[in-house]
Amino acid sequence: METMRLDTTEYAFPVEFMCVRLDVSKSGYYDWRNRPDSAMAQRREELQLLIQNAFEMSDSTYGYRRIHAHLVRWGHRAGLELVRQLMRELGLVPCQPRPRRGSLTQAADGAVPDLVGRDFTATAPGEKLVGDITYIPTTEGWLYLATVIDCCTKEVVGYALDDHYRTPLITRAIHNAVRNRKLAKGMIFHSDRGSNYMSAEFAGVLSELQLQKSVGRTGICFDNAMAESFFGTLKNERVSRVTYLTREAARQDITRYIEFWYNHKRLHSAVDYRPPREVHAEHQKLRAAA
Repeated sequence: METMRLDTTEYAFPVEFMCVRLDVSKSGYYDWRNRPDSAMAQRREELQLLIQNAFEMSDSTYGYRRIHAHLVRWGHRAGLELVRQLMRELGLVPCQPRPRRGSLTQAADGAVPDLVGRDFTATAPGEKLVGDITYIPTTEGWLYLATVIDCCTKEVVGYALDDHYRTPLITRAIHNAVRNRKLAKGMIFHSDRGSNYMSAEFAGVLSELQLQKSVGRTGICFDNAMAESFFGTLKNERVSRVTYLTREAARQDITRYIEFWYNHKRLHSAVDYRPPREVHAEHQKLRAAA
């Protein structure tokens, strides 16, 4: 009996043997194998390339919702679940946040009202700002970051970095915000009840700038959730992924993140997945046309 040779380099059984067993013609098999990919398969391959590109552009920070929003901005329509599935197939996993740490500021008493009431929205830029302080670890010690964020555009309109978190740090941040953006008359500046934000020195600065002071309740982080959210994003997307050898290296990296990524390119869900500067520009056009 003639022994059939098995080509184990490519198939478990030879093509002729399997065609006989499956009752298909040899020519039919080769026609099927050489058939071009279906339109669906080609579409999935195209989407995978676009998703990979968007994920790399975000420095591996975007989840499937922001990837989906980016595809829409590029003019490509795809369902959320399809984007999620393709990201899983590609093994694309965005960076994950680390466990929360406690606030670095100490609470102080004061009869200052909460004019925000957890409503971190505004109808136009320069009407409502929020501020807070966080710390960045370096091998030289802590680097402290004070920010001022516009509730309308979600843009970091002012910030300051230094090796301390005393009142001059937050004063520089608010002065930078005033310099960078035109503020509405009677604009609200909201913060927590940290001792520096409650100081007489800072109250004098706000009064001089004609800004209304607003603070949340003692120890309730949700009363300043927008500022806390930015710090969570910053640390998840950048700080927790880098080891800073010097404060200067951290200062330069944080500045690049805010100026070139967060304000100009990062898609924000709170403003329909648009970058803050784009939202600001749209408001400027509407104001000019009015």
